[in-house]
Amino acid sequence: MTKTASPYADEIDQRRTFAIISHPDAGKTTLTEKMLFFGGAIQLAGEVKAKGDRRRTRSDWMDIEKQRGISVMTSVMTFRYQGNIYNLLDTPGHEDFSEDTYRTLSAVDSAIMVIDAAKGIEARTRKLFEVCRLRDIPIITFINKMDRESLHPFELLEDIENTLALDLTPFNWPIGQGKNFAGLYDMRQSAIRRIDNPSGELEKVNGPEDPKVAELFNEHEREAGVEDLMLALEASKPFDADAFNEGHLSPVLFGSALREFGVKDLIDTLGAIAPPPQGLEADVREVAPSEPAMTGFVFKIQANMDPNHRDRIAFMRVCSGKLSRGMKARLARTGKMIGLHTPQFFFAQDRALAEEAFAGDVVGIPNHGTLRIGDTLTEGEVLAFRGVPSFAPEILRRVRLADPMKAKKLKEALQQLAEEGVTQVFTPVDGSPALVGVVGALQLDVLKDRLMAEYKLPVDFESARFSLARWVVCEDKAELSKFETRHRGSLATDLDGAMVFLAASEFDLTYEGDRFPSVQFFDVKDYQRQGIAA
Repeated sequence: MTKTASPYADEIDQRRTFAIISHPDAGKTTLTEKMLFFGGAIQLAGEVKAKGDRRRTRSDWMDIEKQRGISVMTSVMTFRYQGNIYNLLDTPGHEDFSEDTYRTLSAVDSAIMVIDAAKGIEARTRKLFEVCRLRDIPIITFINKMDRESLHPFELLEDIENTLALDLTPFNWPIGQGKNFAGLYDMRQSAIRRIDNPSGELEKVNGPEDPKVAELFNEHEREAGVEDLMLALEASKPFDADAFNEGHLSPVLFGSALREFGVKDLIDTLGAIAPPPQGLEADVREVAPSEPAMTGFVFKIQANMDPNHRDRIAFMRVCSGKLSRGMKARLARTGKMIGLHTPQFFFAQDRALAEEAFAGDVVGIPNHGTLRIGDTLTEGEVLAFRGVPSFAPEILRRVRLADPMKAKKLKEALQQLAEEGVTQVFTPVDGSPALVGVVGALQLDVLKDRLMAEYKLPVDFESARFSLARWVVCEDKAELSKFETRHRGSLATDLDGAMVFLAASEFDLTYEGDRFPSVQFFDVKDYQRQGIAA
């Protein structure tokens, strides 16, 4: 790993900024909790589904997350462990919250892919992996729930390799599985870790045929288990750091997050091989983390983390230099300087003032609507980072408010939630009521829940005559004016004032595209440039 020639080299090399991705129910939130426990960020690791005061899963802090046992928002947590500083971004596993996940993946340097040992690769895992591959994000694979009935380790590896076209190299190997899961064999150190050893210390052994290894297998599985372990050692590909950093090869670790087994190995592996902060592409050049001037971009907005103060936090990935509390930074979108008076580090909804932060760190910046998703902050240089997308919604609804007297309050609430990416709000140019757009149906439940819990606004949703929304771009001003005149009842503006065409069906969209060939319709919008990207 190349050392950075920078006054902040030591700080940069200590950082590991990573996301945890998985299909729902693979154990991602439990793993997050256990990693924080090992990192000393929490005092008690309790079960995810524990009740009342026993519940200690601090990454799922919204009421709807607690009720359903799922993650619906990205949580940001910073902790120290054995000399490194880890910025952990726990992403939503549910596909209805894919936008939040995609934007989060623009802010990390590596990822942990969690796989349920009984199910192998699932649909959501495959989709998230494809996003990581597009960004060449290095991935460490953690095969979870080995203490339950599971697929054979070789079957799991074959499924991952064939489904994802990914080379694998096991770093450890399970000794038994299900109720007979007795420990792990460390393939790089020729050592075992017993699940019944409270200290969890590694014990050196003389290879797979050592009696210490054999005695851990169930008597009826002993011979086959030792043979499998020997075969795994012989057949495993050697670890190649370049292939890993390019996203072509993934180290594999087995374990059980619920039993805190294998989690320490995972953190140690992350610290040893995951890359420190990497350079990021901006519109005018690539920005290296070693540069002395501070740069960063906002990948997430969260409103009302503290309901008592109606706060709004912009989560920013520091890309270079040093962020100091009290400094001023240039907001690329407006050109204005803003003060960073109270930047904060987060542990889920708990927070602490960040006196300083370096490349790779994720800080929260309290603001009152000044910052938007995709905004770039610099110490003065004019540049904007790329790659934070907004996706066209797949569901459009009108909001029905029980009390019409609260219409103004609803408008303000929808704007705040739209700024953080919970929903998109489209304002028709003909003056008809606004529409909300979401990627998945569960987002509507979250929107309704948050409007009630945070703004005391009971609402319902009504079907709209539109089912599609596309951003409009046309360089021919005369043709655009003609299009606007003919489709006044089907045009709206989004939160940033960009023009959006609302269509009843794919057929209507195609038909209008044929009638106005110079008018382009896009289903992805690039936040940073406030323009449209194909």
